[in-house]
Amino acid sequence: MLKHKILLAALLAGALPTALSTASPEVWRLDNDESWTAISPQDKFLVAVTEVKKLINTGQTEQARLAYEQLKKDFPELADPDLDAFIEADLLFSQGEFTKAYRAYEKIIKVRPQGRLRPAILDRQYAIGTAYLGGQKKSVLRVIKLKGDAEGVRIMETITDRAGIQSPLGLRAALAVAENYHKRELFSDEYLKWWEVSLQYKTGQIAKDALLGMAASKHAIYNRQPEEKRAFYDPGNLRTAQSHYKEFVGRYPQDAEKLGTNQIIKQIDEQLAEKELVIAQYYDRTGRVQAANLYYDMVLQDYPQTEAAEAARQSRNF
Repeated sequence: MLKHKILLAALLAGALPTALSTASPEVWRLDNDESWTAISPQDKFLVAVTEVKKLINTGQTEQARLAYEQLKKDFPELADPDLDAFIEADLLFSQGEFTKAYRAYEKIIKVRPQGRLRPAILDRQYAIGTAYLGGQKKSVLRVIKLKGDAEGVRIMETITDRAGIQSPLGLRAALAVAENYHKRELFSDEYLKWWEVSLQYKTGQIAKDALLGMAASKHAIYNRQPEEKRAFYDPGNLRTAQSHYKEFVGRYPQDAEKLGTNQIIKQIDEQLAEKELVIAQYYDRTGRVQAANLYYDMVLQDYPQTEAAEAARQSRNF
């Protein structure tokens, strides 16, 4: 007979148990060659778990309740108060009562943070967080419904903390947060999330994505301002973005060529040169010729191939 812990782990993860009680009634199936084959207890368990998950995910709450009851009858090794609490939370999840379901899952995991139900709870909470980040409203006082972005971010952050950012689930949660920040144009927050990811992933596709994410979010902070006013803002974000893009070119030259990263670096050069040119023109207008020429020369020296450099050549005082 399979130990209780392994049975529950299989229920949660959808994994195939290696052994089950042989007391379960025998079931037969018709194969493609029209021959009959006995379904093992392991197969029967896996089929039952798959079906109940399908019912939960498609909102067939009453059918899911009956399926869970049948599962407990067929596999009494599973039955205990923790599983009952999980089932009730699952049924709330099936009804779309995400706030109530999340709280119910939390009660279980807080009592037994390393318990058997932990993988399933984190998986369900990830689904709830995804729903909130995808536009699901959060009910407040049973009447008011607010955008669920902040709640979704909080849930995903909790999942990353619990599962660890180096785990597949923890990483998916972190990336979901970064994507949500980008969608809402919270580029400073997005940058910090990509930076957090980059600390743990030094190689591979995730490392590439994190480096590009940091570069793009810093560039977006600057570009978010009206074009005619960008030159008056601090260039720190531009310089950081360019530094990340140059690092990307150095580490992944083939990817950089495909993505046109060098063109973005040139665009940032134009923006930085434009900023210096605007300062030079200001000093020129106010009669401070020496200061104006200093900035004109900086443009010519640091960004000689830009349009701003051509303007500096024509405007410099001799």
